[in-house]
Amino acid sequence: MAVLRSVGITLEMIKWEHSVFALPFALTGAMLAAHGWPHPHQLFWIIVCMVTARSAAMAFNRWADADLDAINPRTSNRAIPAGLLSRRFVAVFTVLMAAFFILAAGQLNRLTLLLSPVALAILLFYSYTKRITRWSHLVLGLSLGIAPAAAWIAIRGSLDWRIVVLTVAVLFWVAGFDVFYACQDAEHDRTHHLYSIPATVGIANAFWIARILHVLMLALLLWMVKLFVLGPIALAGIVLVAVLLLYEHLIVSPRDLSRLNAAFFTMNGMISIVFFVFVAADLLLRSS
Repeated sequence: MAVLRSVGITLEMIKWEHSVFALPFALTGAMLAAHGWPHPHQLFWIIVCMVTARSAAMAFNRWADADLDAINPRTSNRAIPAGLLSRRFVAVFTVLMAAFFILAAGQLNRLTLLLSPVALAILLFYSYTKRITRWSHLVLGLSLGIAPAAAWIAIRGSLDWRIVVLTVAVLFWVAGFDVFYACQDAEHDRTHHLYSIPATVGIANAFWIARILHVLMLALLLWMVKLFVLGPIALAGIVLVAVLLLYEHLIVSPRDLSRLNAAFFTMNGMISIVFFVFVAADLLLRSS
């Protein structure tokens, strides 16, 4: 029972339900590579890779940041600083998830297996970037942005530069909303010598940087539509993504961060799902 309780707390700690952020983009990459639905075998192992990689990354982040979380009032109730989980348990969970990720990557093709340690290195390295650079938001963006490129490789066994456009778009999208999220810790980060864009340039300027990043994301999505010769359904999806992003920017401001969680979790989950649904519909209608 104690182990089951620890697993339940771990799933809450890593917010496994937030896999929705990157998974739809990975599925988009897979469908673009396959010109429709991938083979069920490939689809299954891509999903396993996504869930285990993210679980390893989130658990490692909580392990690496345990001491920092303990001195931040916003995060002091997380599992490790609150004493709900031991650092050893979280470390073992991280290793297990990383091992399952590499095993799953090996079920796809040789290149995915060879690149799996590289993907893990990017995911785990992010946890230390806030200690050394204000641009940690871009590293987090890359951690999620590699999902569509990795899924393409899983299907094709090679990389096409066109899918890198989607990778960079996701990078800018994630970096933008992470800049928003970091605003709530700006003063704490300055006090404890941690780096972030809001702590460095101030919350008002950070909002402008987030806006620029999201405009760049939309421009890259439009370019991706052109590169893959997608149709009006995909374009409609990008228009809807733009509307959702606009709403996200309207419900928070430098003077009012009270709706930040709604912008961060709810809206961004919707954005990734909407994008996937419309691109998938476009591909499936064209291939039918």
